[in-house]
Amino acid sequence: MLPQEIIIAKRDGRRLTDDEIRFFVRGLTDETISEGQVAALAMAILLRGLDIDERVALTLAMRDSGRVLHWDLPGPVVDKHSTGGVGDNVSLMLAPALAACGAYVPMISGRGLGHTGGTLDKFDAIPGYVTQPDEATFRRVVADVGCAIIGQTPDIAPADRRLYAIRDVTGTVESIDLITASILSKKLAAGLDALVLDVKVGTGAFMASRDDALALATSLTDVANGAGCRTRALITDMNEPLASAAGNALEMANAARFLRGDAIDSRLWDVTIALGAELLALSGIARDAEDGADRMAMAFESGAAAERFDRMVAALGGPTDFLDRFESHLARAPHVADVMAGRDGFVAGIDTRGLGLAVVELGGGRRRATDTIDHAVGLETLAGLGLAVDPDTPLARVHAASEDALAAAVARVRAAYRLDDTPPEDGPLVLDRLG
Repeated sequence: MLPQEIIIAKRDGRRLTDDEIRFFVRGLTDETISEGQVAALAMAILLRGLDIDERVALTLAMRDSGRVLHWDLPGPVVDKHSTGGVGDNVSLMLAPALAACGAYVPMISGRGLGHTGGTLDKFDAIPGYVTQPDEATFRRVVADVGCAIIGQTPDIAPADRRLYAIRDVTGTVESIDLITASILSKKLAAGLDALVLDVKVGTGAFMASRDDALALATSLTDVANGAGCRTRALITDMNEPLASAAGNALEMANAARFLRGDAIDSRLWDVTIALGAELLALSGIARDAEDGADRMAMAFESGAAAERFDRMVAALGGPTDFLDRFESHLARAPHVADVMAGRDGFVAGIDTRGLGLAVVELGGGRRRATDTIDHAVGLETLAGLGLAVDPDTPLARVHAASEDALAAAVARVRAAYRLDDTPPEDGPLVLDRLG
């Protein structure tokens, strides 16, 4: 079998066989196929597309390019994936709440790139927390605590790392076929019984249109279910930040207040409950999503989710008293300023991507995967859509490492908010449900 014949077949619109796909993924993994050939096939897939059987075959071949975990636990193994947004710290609350409800959550998460934040970067803000433990530690924490949030290990879906790096420099990142295989190969390698997907749409999402988000959600649910993992997707609104904070230590502090019950952002509560409810129903712990939502709410209100979170942090090297003393454990930026509305009116529009880029420019995100980040900087007390304001109402509070960075971020945040004399119409938070 020759790589160039597979490239020609897809270039000409022919369906690839399972054997051809497995052959190409093996060559991708062991580097017997050149970068040029990988790039050519990626472009052919972008232009010609894959059918559902090809997508499933590609996803499974990429999953099987490395280690696939298997579990022997007394409850279902579940996880969640978000396509990314601003102020999206759902995983921090979702995983321990699911564990408190009887599920096991081996959550393999990623770092931020572009305007969106990464779950691992938030945990790096906790002193001592180990995001890359050995497998024995990972398994022990999942079994003992019920959840462990860590980073992708080198032996999980190695084909995806090489393919993504090539896609990133060849204009093929946007392929829904390749996005689907990239996301699901890593998730399925974790040995899941059930998966829920949070596909974002709006000014802060990678998918700006509802049609594009629906296409991606459909692909993800069809392929994951076709691969044997019970999966559902919610399409959720990202026309404003999900939490009222954006930035790693600030989002971790926001999650700590949520888990303690001190302060809970309503949109964040609603999305976390909705995603957890679907997973509890899919995995058989709950009768249906309504029962799942009640169980999730009880996990938070009883303090059981907070207790699981604290145990997970301690088991992975963090402080044993994190939730009790989170403010003393998290770094603080030296320069802080509020961005005032400056007029009467209502928050009528938010350039959510612009807020995410403000965090990146402060040093709290990455332009390149190799960039280091400042966990202390970011935005908090972010005003939401529809808020009535007067000249002295703060739209956001900026945390910066220098006066110059502070001034630039204040200007960026002010430009991201549009005020009007009338409030915007309320829209749904969950726009669609698939699977």
